[in-house]
Amino acid sequence: MDRILVVDDDLGIQKQLKWSLSDYEVVFAEDRQSAINQLRRFEPKVVTLDLGLPPDPANASEGLAALEEILALSPQTKVIVVTGNNDKENALKAVALGAYDFYQKPIDSDTIQILINRAANLYNLELENRQLAKTSSSMSKIIGNSECIQLVSRKAEKIAQTDISTLLLGESGTGKEVFARSIHDHSLRKDKPFVAINCASIPENLLESELFGYEKGAFTGANKTTLGKIETAQGGTVFLDEIGDMPLGLQAKMLRFLQERVIERVGGRSEIPVDIRVICATHRNLQDMVTEQTFREDLFYRVGEIIISIPPLRDRENDVILLAKTFLNQYNEEFGTKVKGLSDGAVKAMLQHKWKGNIRELQNKLKSAVILAEGSTIQADDLGLMVREDGDDAVDSLNLREVRELAESRAIRRAYYQSEKNMSRTAELLGVTRPTLYSLIDKYHLDDIKTGA
Repeated sequence: MDRILVVDDDLGIQKQLKWSLSDYEVVFAEDRQSAINQLRRFEPKVVTLDLGLPPDPANASEGLAALEEILALSPQTKVIVVTGNNDKENALKAVALGAYDFYQKPIDSDTIQILINRAANLYNLELENRQLAKTSSSMSKIIGNSECIQLVSRKAEKIAQTDISTLLLGESGTGKEVFARSIHDHSLRKDKPFVAINCASIPENLLESELFGYEKGAFTGANKTTLGKIETAQGGTVFLDEIGDMPLGLQAKMLRFLQERVIERVGGRSEIPVDIRVICATHRNLQDMVTEQTFREDLFYRVGEIIISIPPLRDRENDVILLAKTFLNQYNEEFGTKVKGLSDGAVKAMLQHKWKGNIRELQNKLKSAVILAEGSTIQADDLGLMVREDGDDAVDSLNLREVRELAESRAIRRAYYQSEKNMSRTAELLGVTRPTLYSLIDKYHLDDIKTGA
């Protein structure tokens, strides 16, 4: 049972709150010193604090001093200050000092209970976040406790100690490079370089020399011999992001390197042995590209000895809140801000949002919100998100076909990850036959499931 501390010298209010908060263990204090004593003894999650405390009940000085002491001793505790009808100025001052919220007398049992419930829920969520942050896991850079991300993390953890070529599939912004770095950091090559190159961001005529290097005089402007990305990663890991954008002509040279583990610099004649691990990533459907003959089939099987499909943020249940808290702490440190947390409205809006840009979109929203937030907590408006009061988080459209398609595709993904990617068990969970499941996968273009990723 969650514990609440009520700081008020009015016995009538104490009795009223004790009766109203029957779902909590309620302890009481009547002045600043007794409040601090009770705080240390019981470590309550929520404190209701009357600002008019003795020996100066007519003013807010004692209450504000108590607030500062409480937050200094227990910064995570949620303090709801209680003020008189005409004391909004001190209420706002208390919020600026770090109070979670304020409430003006007279006490309404239903309203104060809602405030306390929200505060206790936020405390519990933040506690869970802190515990997760302290938990040491092998893939420590990967944040999330949803079933689908845990399955993917365990798969990455298993292959980290090997040199098997790995292909990471996922939408843009899902964290493919974070996975690649985590695999490298937990591998036997962790003390050697991790070199990343984005195949889509470099012009086709320069990509070969970026990868393999070039000899002096190989082309106009080649004034000295220059090592390529692959050679500079000697002993470590090369991460080829967006390998689906690699030109077809260069794919043949990449295949030879992966087979023989030797390179030739542009303009060179000698073979140079290279000992590296290769991790590739793409948001494209490489199997479709193989069919269309825009990606070599032999290269696909070479880079995809192990395929890991990273789920989009919208399929990761409440991971969005864990990630948001992590980014909040990161940006507070980066920008010197002191935003304490997320409001209930912000949490609800984030859980409803579709996150088409995935984690990268969430980072952008949090970064601007931390800078622009006016209060101690981030609101939905600070994130540029809207809360739908009807609670419908399925689709903005009223078109029944779109609603049904989105719901069915999400159900298929959840069943697929829950069954650890076993198609027979997936079909069983969904209550359909395997042929029907395959038909639905084709219908909704669930390409990662289609490839068994």
